[in-house]
Order: sequence, then C-alpha cells, then structure tokens
Amino acid sequence: MGGGAAGGFGGGFGGGAGMPIAVITSRVAPQSFTDRFTALGTARANESIEVTARTTSVITRINFREGQRVRTGDVLVDLDNRQEWANLQLAEAQLKQAENQYKRSQTLAVSQAVSAADLDQLEANLLVARAQVRGAQARLDILSVRAPFAGTVGLRRVSLGDLVGPDTVITTLDDTSVIKLEFGIPENFVGDLRTGNTIVADSTVYPDRRFKGTVTSIDSRVDPVTRAVTVLATVPNDEGLLKPGMFLTVGLEKKRENVLLIPEEALVPREGRQYVFVVEDGKAMEREVVLGGRAPGLAEIRSGLESGVLLITEGTQRVRTGAPVQVAPGS
Repeated sequence: MGGGAAGGFGGGFGGGAGMPIAVITSRVAPQSFTDRFTALGTARANESIEVTARTTSVITRINFREGQRVRTGDVLVDLDNRQEWANLQLAEAQLKQAENQYKRSQTLAVSQAVSAADLDQLEANLLVARAQVRGAQARLDILSVRAPFAGTVGLRRVSLGDLVGPDTVITTLDDTSVIKLEFGIPENFVGDLRTGNTIVADSTVYPDRRFKGTVTSIDSRVDPVTRAVTVLATVPNDEGLLKPGMFLTVGLEKKRENVLLIPEEALVPREGRQYVFVVEDGKAMEREVVLGGRAPGLAEIRSGLESGVLLITEGTQRVRTGAPVQVAPGS
C-alpha cells in the first residue's frame, strides 16, 4: 500500500483522555487484482445411450464383449428374425412376379394387345411390390441391434435366449474419445468467458496431469438462486483416462486494473455491514464500504472509498468518529 502521512508521534499508543489516539495508516491506491475461482465440473461422455431393442423378440446371438470398442453400424445383438426373413423372401418373390408381368405387358402394349389402363394397373402393382419389399427389409433390420455411433460398450445385461423389448437395457454405449465437462461459473466471470476459450482442469485421480479443453457452450440464463451460469467444455480423451461421472476442478482467472484493495484488519464489521475509518483533518471519520472480491489478507472496496484517502489500518478498535488521532511515522 502507499505510505501514510507522516505526523508527530508522542505519548505512545492510546493516549489519555482528550489526547489524540495513535494509529497506523496507509494511503489507499488502485492496484491490479486477479479474481480467482475454482469450479467443480462433472465429466460426461460425448455421446451416451442405453442400448435397447426397438421390438420385442428373443436374443439369438450376442456379438460384443464387455468393454469392447465398436464402430458405427456394428451389430451388437441379433434377435429371432425367422418370420421377418420369410416375409422378405415372400415380398421379393411377389416383386419379381410383378416386374415380369409389367415387362411383358409393355411389349404387348406396343401392339395394343394390352390396354393402357391395364398397363397402368400393372405398374401400380409393381410399385406396391417394391414398397412391400422395403417394408419387409425394414422390419428385418430392426431385429439387428446396431451401434448408432462408435464407442465402448459397457456391461452386458442380457443373456442368449432372453426375451427383450424396448424397455430392456441390453448394455450401454459411450463415446469417450471426447469428454464433455459441465461446470458453473459466477455471473461476474461471464463477460470474460467466450466459446473457444481454453480451460485447464485437474483431477485428484491424476494429480500429475492437467487436462486442457475448449469452451463450446455457455448457458443463456443465470441461475437466480446460485447466480451461476452453466458452461460446457470439451476435453480430448485419446488416452481414455477420463471416465463419465468423474469430478474435475476448473481454475478460472480474471485480471482487473485500478482496483481499490485494503488490508482486512482495517474492516470494522457491525450489524452485517462493513465500515472503515479514514483520517480527515486529524480526526477519525467512519465510512460504510461495499466489498467485492477477496485475496489473502486483502479486501476489494467496490464503493465507499476513493483513491488517495488515508485509511486507518491499526487502532480501529480504539477510535470513534470525530476522535483526534496521531498517525505513526512511516505508516
């Protein structure tokens, strides 16, 4: 802090009745200040689902191992498809018949042996047959449970021969090649955080590692209770060290200039408010202040003080508003 005003000093601290009270002061001056905040974030998979069947049937084959990496489209489980396979074969046979009839009729239509109306009907039958094949193929496809994205399967929850349906969890599938880190920040940091900013996260599981990520999304609303904003960042996880559900700490800093900082011992709390004493014309004058951020041993003053005033830092318990004071030399 800036040096205090030099004044005469005699009689020791705490003079007698009517005598000035000896105090130590410092000159309030603006400084640079760094707000620091540590947020607790939760790791989430980039994509995560519970694998289920879209129809009710019996499992005839399991094509994955627990913890296995799978690719997009890999078949995880086959269900009993005998009826659907037979329906597809029937639809394909009917399609072939409809195609042959239409081709023959096209030849006969040249010589007008087949009317235009009959040809139109045969063409419609062909279109219906093709649609029936597509429908049969779709019903057959849903009996093969496939991975919708690349990832790692979890524990197997079913066995061969189980009757499963849309409510039955077969296994889980997580894409953890990238981890989504969700954390909250105080509203006063929102103006300094942008999508694309780099964040650094730490985990107690890996005390010697730091994980860098990129802010990808900032919530559009401030929580009215916590006064915090939810932030989403993506963290590369090529080594697979981070698991969904893990906790990580995110450290955020914001540097500000021209901040008024005073020693905490200068504060005089009373009835839920904060006061300080300043020296004016050789007398102690009380002022109410509004605090901002904190640093070890220091408090930010948002309002109530201005730069250059002489602040009493020691002796505040002995002074009262209007009491004469003596400033210690070099304070």
